[in-house]
Amino acid sequence: MNLQDMMVQHDNSSRTVDKYLMSHEGRVIAVRRHPAVLIPPAALVVGGLIACGVIAALTGALWIWWLWLPTLGYLLWKVVAWSLEFFLVTEHRVMVVKGVLNRNVAMMPLSKVTDITLNRSMLGRMLGYGEFLTESAGQKQALREIKFMPYPEQLYLEVSSVIFGSVDESPD
Repeated sequence: MNLQDMMVQHDNSSRTVDKYLMSHEGRVIAVRRHPAVLIPPAALVVGGLIACGVIAALTGALWIWWLWLPTLGYLLWKVVAWSLEFFLVTEHRVMVVKGVLNRNVAMMPLSKVTDITLNRSMLGRMLGYGEFLTESAGQKQALREIKFMPYPEQLYLEVSSVIFGSVDESPD
């Protein structure tokens, strides 16, 4: 199974993605960011749970649990935002679509992309995500850093082949 097959299986929200495409272009790549982006909000919820549990046990103040609810709301908001954010590559453009109430579509024409770099931290290597850094011919770069990209090596090869032409397959 190649990367495009995996992306089609994971992309159940094609209407969300397709409405940002021009009539003459089709999706080549459409992926969500890696779920590891949700680790900090989840850690906040767990930390809040522990803190509220300790405070409630020591003081007997049950009202303290009301202070934990905003962390749950924050996590829920981040999950919804994650589910609506996509990295798209067509035969003409690279885009990042994000936002829950206000949608933001950052776009860069493929002709302006001069270089793409894949960075992987140790945690990213363990969890399976990476960061793309793009360089463009223009001064202002809307898509300089694209963090938490899933399937980083495969996605890097796919994006590079779309931007710079086909990539030779390495022998098995």
